Amino acid sequence: MAAKSKSKGRSVPNCFGYPLSIFFIVINEFCERFSYYGMRAVLVLYFKYFLRWDDNFSTAIYHTFVALCYLTPILGALIADSWLGKFKTIVSLSIVYTIGQAVMAVSSINDMTDQNRDGNPDNIAVHIALSMTGLILIALGTGGIKPCVSAFGGDQFEEHQEKQRSRFFSIFYLSINAGSLISTIITPILRAQECGIHSRQQCYPLAFGVPAALMAVSLVVFIAGSGMYKKVQPQGNIMVRVCKCIGFAIKNRFRHRSKEYPKREHWLDWASEKYDKRLIAQTKMVLKVLFLYIPLPMFWALFDQQGSRWTLQATTMDGDFGAMQIQPDQMQTVNPILIIIMVPVVDAVIYPLIQKCKINFTPLRRITVGMFLAGLAFVAAALLQVQIDKTLPVFPAAGQAQIKIINLGDSNANVTFLPNLQNVTVLPMESTGYRMFESSQLKSVMVNFGSESRSENIDSISSNTHTVTIKNAAAGIVSSLRSDNFTSKPEEGKNLVRFVNNLPQTVNITMGDTTFGILEETSISNYSPFSGGRTYDIVITAGSTNCKPTSEKLGYGGAYTIVINECSGDVTQLRYIEDIQPNTVHMAWQIPQYFILTCGEVVFSVTGLEFSYSQAPSNMKSVLQAGWLLTVAVGNIIVLIVAGASKLSEQWAEYVLFAALLFAVCIIFAVMAYFYTYTDPNEVEAQLDEEEKKKQIKQDPDLHGKESEAVSQM
Repeated sequence: MAAKSKSKGRSVPNCFGYPLSIFFIVINEFCERFSYYGMRAVLVLYFKYFLRWDDNFSTAIYHTFVALCYLTPILGALIADSWLGKFKTIVSLSIVYTIGQAVMAVSSINDMTDQNRDGNPDNIAVHIALSMTGLILIALGTGGIKPCVSAFGGDQFEEHQEKQRSRFFSIFYLSINAGSLISTIITPILRAQECGIHSRQQCYPLAFGVPAALMAVSLVVFIAGSGMYKKVQPQGNIMVRVCKCIGFAIKNRFRHRSKEYPKREHWLDWASEKYDKRLIAQTKMVLKVLFLYIPLPMFWALFDQQGSRWTLQATTMDGDFGAMQIQPDQMQTVNPILIIIMVPVVDAVIYPLIQKCKINFTPLRRITVGMFLAGLAFVAAALLQVQIDKTLPVFPAAGQAQIKIINLGDSNANVTFLPNLQNVTVLPMESTGYRMFESSQLKSVMVNFGSESRSENIDSISSNTHTVTIKNAAAGIVSSLRSDNFTSKPEEGKNLVRFVNNLPQTVNITMGDTTFGILEETSISNYSPFSGGRTYDIVITAGSTNCKPTSEKLGYGGAYTIVINECSGDVTQLRYIEDIQPNTVHMAWQIPQYFILTCGEVVFSVTGLEFSYSQAPSNMKSVLQAGWLLTVAVGNIIVLIVAGASKLSEQWAEYVLFAALLFAVCIIFAVMAYFYTYTDPNEVEAQLDEEEKKKQIKQDPDLHGKESEAVSQM
């Protein structure tokens, strides 16, 4: 039931005991988190497959963006507390945020540009410039409002609504995870759609456009509640005062280095000439916690690679889950799903069991365990990567060439590779695998069917992978040469499909929405990409005969040659040849590493926030919140440094390197935690207040009598 309560002379609408305004804030946060995580889910694939950046550069730009998102909260807090206030800051930066999302959607539109023969935009610089502009605006928007929205929600409650305020933060956290979970499921599906006016392409404009629309909705919903909000005016930023106090203490210490000035118990005490004892004591408590934060960025360096390295790892895996076909970027949903399940389980079951075992599982010990688990998750990722690498084909390096022979005839073929002089016998209706040669040792192939022979010249300069079809027809030996140009497995887990005509007449072939055109006898079509995990309708027209078979179910990341051996009436004979083996390691094998990392997140992140709150002075909790967010930014910068400096050629080795670094940092943090002394900020502040009161009474003895009189009149 809706009701109204009084707040400083004005009516505040209530619903079920909560200020009605918070529902606008919760919906706003859900839409904003949907927008951010939805865009971020497909970002690294956009870099790799649309902008055509390699894995390392895509990862570097991704983590630069995430770091920027966690650096800008400091700017947002300064603007809100010192100048505009929380409401105006959220509105202003949300407008910037919405524009940034719209720019990202526009940057991914390919149809309005000139395209080269590969379907990539020729004016790629325009797309890069728009993408970087959009990402900078998004980082400024999402980071700037991050420290404001939750605090603004807390401002809506009265002093007597402590219970409702606590529940609000739980609902607020749930809206964050709900937005993250739903968007990470939906936007990869939107990306995987084919769209375009002049060409068929991955639908990044839709994958970025929907988050842009949700951000616009977020802004409209937030403004719609404007008349109900309690808007606290800016009081000046405590972070600025803390920084000035630290700066003055350092400056004063070095100014008075001579021995005539007495030593002080703590270096911050050198600020006592200008700042009061209470601020100095509070700053000491903050710096004590911030010192403990120094090792923490290494955890985030591993954690945020879910959206970069782990997503790229998933592109080389099999996403067939039976009734569902999972996209590589959808695997990121495992984390929020596990978070929603594990947070209550850990709080209600795990921690009480540990307590019953009489184990003193302090907050700092929990954080240490969380770091250790994140390291184990990367060990699991490395072991999985080793298994993936075993299934990857070997592609020719510089100075090498590969060739495959397909025998379409009805008798054995003897093939000689010249000038190497290697011989191979190819059985009827069979094929060789790709055979590797030095380029100088593969100039031509000599084909012999009995006494008949035919030579096919090979150009290993313009291409390093070739397929030759051979057939002993009535008119003699017929052969066709096709350059395959393989340098890697098909992108995004798609498949490449081509057709070979083994009929005595020309055929016209269509598969799904793709037309392969007319093929002569023994001719080989070009490869065309098809999504994995499904079948396609094939239409083969041979003269007046139409054959309409359904393709076999394609895997993920494979390349197939389909040989048409017969098309007559209701009879169709197709033979499938795997040119590149599809992905055989299932994406489900990523779940263990996600599970271990999420366990680490639960005991690290949640505990870290609680610890920071409990150890922070009453008016400096925002300072430690900004410091906590800063560790995330530094963690993403560490990824850039380590990945750039290591120069490791094997991905599994990079995973092991990050795990080893975190284990080392975990030991350092455990030592720091051992020597840390927990404090009660409320007790320290109360003691300081008592000392200040005694000091005032000493200076003015009448003050004590006035206080006693005031108490007796109450």
